[in-house]
Amino acid sequence: MIWDKVSSVYDLFENMVNKEVYQGTGKIVAGYIGKDDSVLECACGTGAISVHIAPVCKKLTATDFSKKMLRQTQKKCAGFDNVQYRFADITALKCRSNSFDVVVAGNVIHLLDEPYRALDEFVRVCKPGGKIIIPTYINVNNSTGSISTLAKLLEVMGVDFKAEFDMFSYKAFFESAGFENVTYELADGRMPCLIAIITNEK
Repeated sequence: MIWDKVSSVYDLFENMVNKEVYQGTGKIVAGYIGKDDSVLECACGTGAISVHIAPVCKKLTATDFSKKMLRQTQKKCAGFDNVQYRFADITALKCRSNSFDVVVAGNVIHLLDEPYRALDEFVRVCKPGGKIIIPTYINVNNSTGSISTLAKLLEVMGVDFKAEFDMFSYKAFFESAGFENVTYELADGRMPCLIAIITNEK
């Protein structure tokens, strides 16, 4: 698996290419999480977002489909006693329905063959009235870099992008899934990340 292969160098790569956004996204996500929240993070990767969530929530369940990526998260969050780690398929989560206050899935939607299936799972495991937070790199015309640049670099490493979003197509993606109560916050930088914050009304 490509993510196992790049797990040890992924943080270095992202910090070299897009440090401001890579580190800033987790800080923004953490701002939407409360101290009593039970959080599920899907596709936690190396823990870039996890390390910001763990200090502000009651409990974090960090999951990934790459066991080596998950180990990187364990190292990064070793100082927190409220984090559990699980190997998981984002499109078939082995979690009870309505069991999390917040579900987070950062920079993974554009890599999935069945992104709407993943969205259905997020809705299923999130409590009614809870939040589903989905950050994704986007193209922004006035940015000094682009997701296309990042995609090309990652494709050389073997990463397969299934979609590429700009601000309008990303919002349209959620509209087509039937989500109406969605707000957005931009982590701006060389390759910006648009963070969708969905109130679960389903």
